[in-house]
Amino acid sequence: MLYYISKLLTPYWGPFRLFQSHALLLAAGTFLAALLTAFLLPKIWDILPRDHGKAILKDMGGMSSKGKPTGAGFIVTLVALPVIALFAPLKAWDIACVVALYFGMLFGYLDDRSQVPWGELKKGLLDAVVSLAIAFFIFKGHAENIEGLDGLRMICWVPFVKGMWYVGAWIYIPLAAFILWFVMNATNCSDGVDGLAGTLTVFTLVILAVILYVVVGYRPVAHYFLIPCYAEAARWAIISMIVAGAFGGYLWYNAEPSKVLMGDAGSRFLGLLVATASLMTGNPFLILALSPIVLVNGGGGLGKLVLLRVAKRLGFQIKDDSPIRKLRFPLHDHCKKNLGWTNAQVLLRFILLQLAIMPVLLILLVKIR
Repeated sequence: MLYYISKLLTPYWGPFRLFQSHALLLAAGTFLAALLTAFLLPKIWDILPRDHGKAILKDMGGMSSKGKPTGAGFIVTLVALPVIALFAPLKAWDIACVVALYFGMLFGYLDDRSQVPWGELKKGLLDAVVSLAIAFFIFKGHAENIEGLDGLRMICWVPFVKGMWYVGAWIYIPLAAFILWFVMNATNCSDGVDGLAGTLTVFTLVILAVILYVVVGYRPVAHYFLIPCYAEAARWAIISMIVAGAFGGYLWYNAEPSKVLMGDAGSRFLGLLVATASLMTGNPFLILALSPIVLVNGGGGLGKLVLLRVAKRLGFQIKDDSPIRKLRFPLHDHCKKNLGWTNAQVLLRFILLQLAIMPVLLILLVKIR
C-alpha cells in the first residue's frame, strides 16, 4: 500500500519516494512485525486454547507442554497481515495466494481449538484444496505466453540443466501442489520441540528473501547464474521477511522452556509460505536446499508410513526389530528417545546441521548448471 501511495505523494514532498524502495519496505516491515508480535502476543495469548500434552510421548517429555497456550500462530499471522498489506506491493494474484495461505492457517487453528482432533483424511483433503489453490494462483499470476508454444507456460529453471523449461498448467499445478502439501505437513510434523520448527523456518525465510531479492529479482545476478529474472520477486522477499520478523517475536517466548506454542496454525502457515516463496524463485527443487532438515525431520515420517503400507499391501512383513521400525519420526523424537538428546541439544544440533548443509546444496542447485 505504501508503495502505491508514495507514487501519488512524491510530487508534493520528495522524501515520500523512499517508500518506493523495496529495501526500505522490507527492513521497516520486518522490524514492525517483530516489534508488534513481541509486544502484543503476551497480552492476548490467554484467549488461546490450552495444549493437552501428548500422553504417548510422556517418557520423552511430551506432557511438558500441557496447559500452555497453543495456536499462537493464529495471533502471529494476524499481526503480520496488516504489516504485509502496508509494506508489500502486491497484485491481484499475489493477494489471492496470501488469502489461501491464511485459509491454511485457519484450518490449522480450528483443529487446535477442536475438542476432538480432526482426522487425517479431513486434514489431508483441506490441505490438498489449499495447496491446489495456491499452485493455481501462482501459475495464473506468473505464467507467460511463449512464442511458438500454445497456452500459458511457467518459466522454470532446474538444477544441473542449462536453459529454461516452459511448463504447462497440467504439469506445473499438480507438481507445485504436491510440494506445497508435503512441505506444509513436514513443517507441521517438525513442531515438537520448543523453537525447532519456528527457528529452522525463520532461517529458511531469511535465505529465501535474499534469493528472491538479490538473485532472482536482480537482473545482473540472475544473468550471471543463468536463471530467469523475475522483477516482481521482491514482493515475496518482503512477505517472507515480514513473516520471519513476526515469528521472530514469537520465538522470544517460545525459547525453552516455552510460554506459548504456535500449534498447527503457525506451522502450517510457515510450511505453506516457505513452499510458496520457493516456487516464486522459479525452481521447484530449491526447497530441497533451503529446508533440508525440516523435510527429513517431518517429511521422513510420511515416507516411512507410505513404505510400511505399500510393503504390507505387497505382502512383505517388516519385522519390529528392523531398522526402519526402530527409526522414529519425526526424527527429533528418535534423537530424544533413542539417542538421549535434550530439547536444547536437538534444537542446536538441528540448526547447525541445517546451516552446514544448506550452503552446499544451494551451490549444487544454483551454481552448477
